[in-house]
Amino acid sequence: MAAAAPSPALSSLDPAKPGHDPARPQAGAPRDRAAPPTRPDSRWKRLTAHRWWPWAVTLASGAFVLFVVSLLVRQARTVDWPAVWASFLALPVPVLLLGGALALASHLLYSTFDLFGRHYTRHGLSAGRTVGITLIAYPFTLNLGSIIGGVTVRYRLYSQQGVSVAAIGQVIGMSILTNWLGYFFLAGAVFWLWSPQLPDNWHVGPQHLRWMGAALTAASLLYVAACALRHGRPVHLRGHRIAMPRWPVGMLQVALSAANWMVMGAALWVLTGQRAPYAAALATVLLGAVAGLISRIPAGLGVLEAVGVAVLSAYLPAPQALASVLAYRMLYFFLPLGLAALAFGGVELLGRRRPGMAGESTAQAEHQKARQRNQY
Repeated sequence: MAAAAPSPALSSLDPAKPGHDPARPQAGAPRDRAAPPTRPDSRWKRLTAHRWWPWAVTLASGAFVLFVVSLLVRQARTVDWPAVWASFLALPVPVLLLGGALALASHLLYSTFDLFGRHYTRHGLSAGRTVGITLIAYPFTLNLGSIIGGVTVRYRLYSQQGVSVAAIGQVIGMSILTNWLGYFFLAGAVFWLWSPQLPDNWHVGPQHLRWMGAALTAASLLYVAACALRHGRPVHLRGHRIAMPRWPVGMLQVALSAANWMVMGAALWVLTGQRAPYAAALATVLLGAVAGLISRIPAGLGVLEAVGVAVLSAYLPAPQALASVLAYRMLYFFLPLGLAALAFGGVELLGRRRPGMAGESTAQAEHQKARQRNQY
């Protein structure tokens, strides 16, 4: 029986047959997609890619910090410290207790900011445990900077409870956003309605503060408007999913944060013996927060005091103004840090004694996430 002749279709695909070009795509064969053209790196990326770039940033930051510290030391030499110490000791005990109660109220208000991140990440921890983690981490943020308190301590505490790194990042981001939303709204209202006395070397007049305040308030209002337009739908930016709450939740973020900053101002106002206007104490807290953030000095040490003396000395003697700010720092910064350090140590000790706790918490969190995925 004669062998069947190969079909033309098969012979055309046989690389041994003459006339077949392997490099030429055959009919019906899938074609490889051309690789997308690579974009040339921008000048900024090429600059930051150099080995010397991290060293340059470190040196520039260090030089700036040294410059600020030198200014603070120069100003500290002009302070009558015996008079400041006498004014500090003369503060009545009821005033200190009321100032401490207001400082505690502010820390409790701030501890609710992580609940917004809990709602949108659904990390599975209870509201009480979330608030407790924030209460421990917030004093570290105030005194040691956002990297140690806002990220490191929070990451340690949340990861011990089985929360994923992505969820921790979203919780921290939502908390930071909530804090500054209220700041922007409140600062705009304060600087538009009342102009504080500023240091002479700031070169900022009342009109500049009004326009800056209007811009800050507009930023908070634009956020609430964006929440209303998105109707709770997230925003996708460069592959990242950013939660956008509905407008009532956005307004609650602004309201809680503004209330927290107002309580902080009230604590300082009480410590001045109410001899300075409440607006002056609130402006001291608001301006001191920004000045400390720009100076990059942990806790704004010395910066808040310089702003407080400049603003409050228009209403009471400079030694008394500085004594009030120092009492505020002790009650709002240092005392909570000591308590938070003890609590953090207790949590670490408990975690070592119960090594299975973290695994159980991880399993519970994974079960909670799976159940929530099934619901959707």
